[in-house]
Amino acid sequence: MATAPDGAAQKRFSRTYPAGQNVRIQLMNRTGTVTVEGWNRSEVAIAASLESPAANIVPQNLSGTIVINVVRDNQGRGEVGAVNFIIRVPLTTMVDIETRIGNLNVSNISGGQVRAHISTDGDITLLNIGAVNVSAESGMGDILFDGEIQGNGNYRFTSISGNITVRIPFNSSYKLVATAPSTRNISLGQCAGGSFSPFGNGRRVVGKCGDGSASMTVVNQRGPISFLRR
Repeated sequence: MATAPDGAAQKRFSRTYPAGQNVRIQLMNRTGTVTVEGWNRSEVAIAASLESPAANIVPQNLSGTIVINVVRDNQGRGEVGAVNFIIRVPLTTMVDIETRIGNLNVSNISGGQVRAHISTDGDITLLNIGAVNVSAESGMGDILFDGEIQGNGNYRFTSISGNITVRIPFNSSYKLVATAPSTRNISLGQCAGGSFSPFGNGRRVVGKCGDGSASMTVVNQRGPISFLRR
């Protein structure tokens, strides 16, 4: 279902796709807030509000991967207004979202992968995440991960500035490399008594919590890193 024709400048956009449990959502935005929420339905619902001058939105459904590329679809148009997305997906969806400027929010996802990337400025919030592979990167902005650490999972959180906060269960097991070269502010929270060693006068902490079954890398060039109990 679409409320506006493909390829035309729109003020609002809405479309729903049937989806299996192995669906993937891939979104490249220019500027605006993107919110992805997991729900108990076997469909993907995309809603967007567009600021003037309105962008073109032309989603593609490619063999189970729903691709939205606002950058590509508006190439050569010059100035385009912000696009704010709310996308609802099955709980096991693989999520890959990226924007230049704006906030990225992902919640209630237990699929194999969650990737959120902001190239310039914006905050990333990942809530109730159970994915095995998680990557969050922001040029300038806060990153919050609140979720489960899966055995043999891979987790990477990177920012140039802002706060990086990792909120996980107290019994999580992972190998950690945490680096905060400017602030040297690395708070390990519930795992402070684990097997960790500081390097570079506190600029980096390396070690493991529990049996170290998962792998975690956290880098904050000019801000603090904090671990909290979930």
